[in-house]
Amino acid sequence: MKEFDYIIIGGGCAGLSLAYELEIYDKLKDKTLAIIEPRDEYKRDKTWSFWKVFPHNFEDCVKKSWNTFSVNTPNETKYIECKSTPYQTIDSGIFYQKILAKLKLNNNIQFFKNINEIDKSNSIIFNSVPNFENNQNDLWQHFCGVEIETEKDFFDDELLNLMDFACDQRNRVHFFYTLPFDKKNALVETTWISELNNQNLKDYDEQIDNYLSKHLNIRNCKVNFREIGSIPLFRPNKLKKTNEILIGSAGGMTRLSTGYTFLNIQEHSKYIRDNIENIKNVDLFKIKTKYDFLDKIFLNVLKKNSPEMGKIFCKIFDSSPETAINFLSNKSNFSQDLEIILKMPKWKFLKAII
Repeated sequence: MKEFDYIIIGGGCAGLSLAYELEIYDKLKDKTLAIIEPRDEYKRDKTWSFWKVFPHNFEDCVKKSWNTFSVNTPNETKYIECKSTPYQTIDSGIFYQKILAKLKLNNNIQFFKNINEIDKSNSIIFNSVPNFENNQNDLWQHFCGVEIETEKDFFDDELLNLMDFACDQRNRVHFFYTLPFDKKNALVETTWISELNNQNLKDYDEQIDNYLSKHLNIRNCKVNFREIGSIPLFRPNKLKKTNEILIGSAGGMTRLSTGYTFLNIQEHSKYIRDNIENIKNVDLFKIKTKYDFLDKIFLNVLKKNSPEMGKIFCKIFDSSPETAINFLSNKSNFSQDLEIILKMPKWKFLKAII
């Protein structure tokens, strides 16, 4: 069987981001790479969104950017401007096309459906495929979204609704997320923070239908795309294995309090690219420890105060837009961290620490 210098297990967002980063910086000029991915074809299957707090390689894959967003509870709506760090959403289909077109130009890169097709004994392995089968009772962010098209102009496409908590909570944390791409097309997503094995929360289509008809007053629309997924809000038990380097959610690149992962993957990919010649001996790349510490407290509060979490999430945006966005994007300084902490209900958070 053929040997490769590098192997990437999983050709999704993390695996392809890393392969692309290595390729465009000529790290594969005289090295071989195998990408293990079982899918038969690549097509749009995900939507990745984030505040653009630093430049990235995929500006040409951005489907839409917004300079204003809203968050709301049944009793309050906040409007937040973010011109300096626009909120962007990436179409995975365009992302896949861009990367695959580039990778196909390099004969040193090959795709395989199963790792047993190659000899991995002397390879450096990057694994983006998590094993979370025993974590069904942990907290997850799980969601289902549909991209709809209305018959007439309906949406304000300059304003995205980041979190709408004016919906059925069922003693968990539930919100809707609406990304208007233009006046007739928008992604509307139902999102839960709960245990993944709670089947009572997975009537996603009914939730979306009710929200469209009763909340947004949309009764006639066409569904052009549907996505479903789940994001772990906990750290894998082992972030480093002796024979492989974990990347993506498997490698701890998900921000625990928000589920945001895409830009963390890009930073991790750059770190690997910069250190690829000595990657087995460099320090493990991690999201800063302070965020894990603060996020675990936040999630402890969430477990004990689910009905109030809409208000608590909204309190983050009582801070300045720059502070809130930097904090949620892992770019905050100490004074910004403190500003966020002081906005939180102190007694609830103290009890979560104790």
